Amino acid sequence: MRAARLIKMVLLLQARSCMTAGELARELEVSERTVMRDAQALSEAGVPVYADRGRAGGYRLVGGYRTRLTGLARGEAEALFLSGVPGALREMGLADAASAARLKVAAALLPSLQDAPRTAAQRFHLDAPAWFRAPGTPALLPALAEAVWDDRCVTARYRRGDGEVERLLEPYGLVLKAGAWYLCARVPDAGAFRTYRVDRFAAVDAADLRFRRDEDFDLPGYWAAQAERFARSLLRAEAVVRLSPEGVRRLPDAVGAAAAREGLAGAGEPDGSGWVAVTLPVESEEVAYDQLIGLGPEVEVLAPGSLRERFARDAARLAELYGAG
Repeated sequence: MRAARLIKMVLLLQARSCMTAGELARELEVSERTVMRDAQALSEAGVPVYADRGRAGGYRLVGGYRTRLTGLARGEAEALFLSGVPGALREMGLADAASAARLKVAAALLPSLQDAPRTAAQRFHLDAPAWFRAPGTPALLPALAEAVWDDRCVTARYRRGDGEVERLLEPYGLVLKAGAWYLCARVPDAGAFRTYRVDRFAAVDAADLRFRRDEDFDLPGYWAAQAERFARSLLRAEAVVRLSPEGVRRLPDAVGAAAAREGLAGAGEPDGSGWVAVTLPVESEEVAYDQLIGLGPEVEVLAPGSLRERFARDAARLAELYGAG
């Protein structure tokens, strides 16, 4: 533990040229007294650490000293590619590995490039969770992340409906979607890939068995296909509507891109006013009402009759509210 801290101290001084005892203590998560002892230990080991006293003082490496302890471990190298998603790294238990990797990269850069990590962090940030939703970390996410990295099978209990099912899974990948984590795994007994929401796992136990990963498996491609299939599976009903040109333009925002694309693909020819008849796949009549009401006068519902009657009834109420008064 101390050896790793001493190496990190050298890398910090190499990357930043001069740091106060307080700055080093914060970075290393130790006391300033421990920083002083570590600096003394490095000096005794032949690393030229020098302490400048005074207001502008601090610790520095003398004579342009540069360590060659910049080789990345596998875990650090893998975590480095996720370093643009700091929240996800913390939730998967990889924050320390990513921090060490970034520090080693910074130490290996030319002095003229050593501000690159800071300038990039000032300009780009990914905030994955959806608005108005408190993000939560599933308790079993770190265990699943470790199994994904290690290609290790897990025996998992998963909450489904009112009960739980137990499965042996080959965890291929994790996906963070709008603040929720999903596991993409192969079920050996079924010979198929399935998707599980991580916060529904009741237990995860790593097995002694490692699985051989299918190198042709494409996680982004698999997720895109699954997401589109899931979105389409929800659309179990239909609504026939007429849309103005403005309604056509705003339709994807109202009902979603997949439903709008499918509906407009089978649309009829525009009438003399530019309105078109469209048969839309919808989740339910209730959901269709909530979605289409946002289009206001740019849409006319033709069917089903009960949905048209609801629009007519509410339109009459609006006319009464905004009419003569």
